Amino acid sequence: MTDAEYLDAVLRNQILVSGCDELKELQQHREDVEGLIRDEFGDSHPTIRYGGSKAKNTMIREAYDLDVLSYFPHDEDGAGESLKKIFDNVANALAKEYWVERKSSALRVRSKDLSNFNTDFHIDVVPGRFFDEKKTDVWLFLNSGNKERMKTNPDTHISHIRDSGVVDAIRLMKLWRVRNSNSVRHFVLELLVIDLLKHRKTASLPKQMRHVLEQFRDNSNDLAVEDPANPTGNDLSPLLDTGIKTSLSFTARNTLQIIDDQGWEGVFGAVEEE
Repeated sequence: MTDAEYLDAVLRNQILVSGCDELKELQQHREDVEGLIRDEFGDSHPTIRYGGSKAKNTMIREAYDLDVLSYFPHDEDGAGESLKKIFDNVANALAKEYWVERKSSALRVRSKDLSNFNTDFHIDVVPGRFFDEKKTDVWLFLNSGNKERMKTNPDTHISHIRDSGVVDAIRLMKLWRVRNSNSVRHFVLELLVIDLLKHRKTASLPKQMRHVLEQFRDNSNDLAVEDPANPTGNDLSPLLDTGIKTSLSFTARNTLQIIDDQGWEGVFGAVEEE
């Protein structure tokens, strides 16, 4: 088996096949979450749709999630007069059925049932308000940091990654991140891979992967990302600080040594039969 064939087999083993138990459960929780939001805020006419790795086609079995984007009209205050109120009110509505973890701009829902308390349902609810009647740009509340809100565009994020031409490399790097317990955010990793491979889209997958790892190892200080939906308005540098860059460099160095000594199977392990 060539390196390209092996990496392709690794990716096939990470596919969540339509109708599998994981996707059935994800879909059920998505429907339950949407039902809660519509029951609570139906008069405010929220727009609810998919985001996250499912929408971007970057989902892998070992690290998958579903963003439930829940955006309210720009001139509607029924869900809250401010972004913080919207964030808090949606969190309180979800808390009726779930244990809710408040993240930077999302609400992670987990089980509150004592028999499986804190079980992760792989769903982030992202409340927000549309910027205007076009329903493209949105305002999101920021639960941490110096700013209280940011303007962005989820459709731009999704298309930027989904249509990048390097989705396979992104999926493999996400698997690499999980296997090595690296703390870099998935979104930041996706942007890094796209930037580093912008001139190597036609290269083989092993060459793409090696190039990304070598850049992580040798040029970590030069790594940078920007929000494709708002490059001048949203500063992503705190998500790629010195600690993250050092971790990427260290892990990439180890990985490249393993590849040289053992091949790609030393990185991702034996491939199970489909």
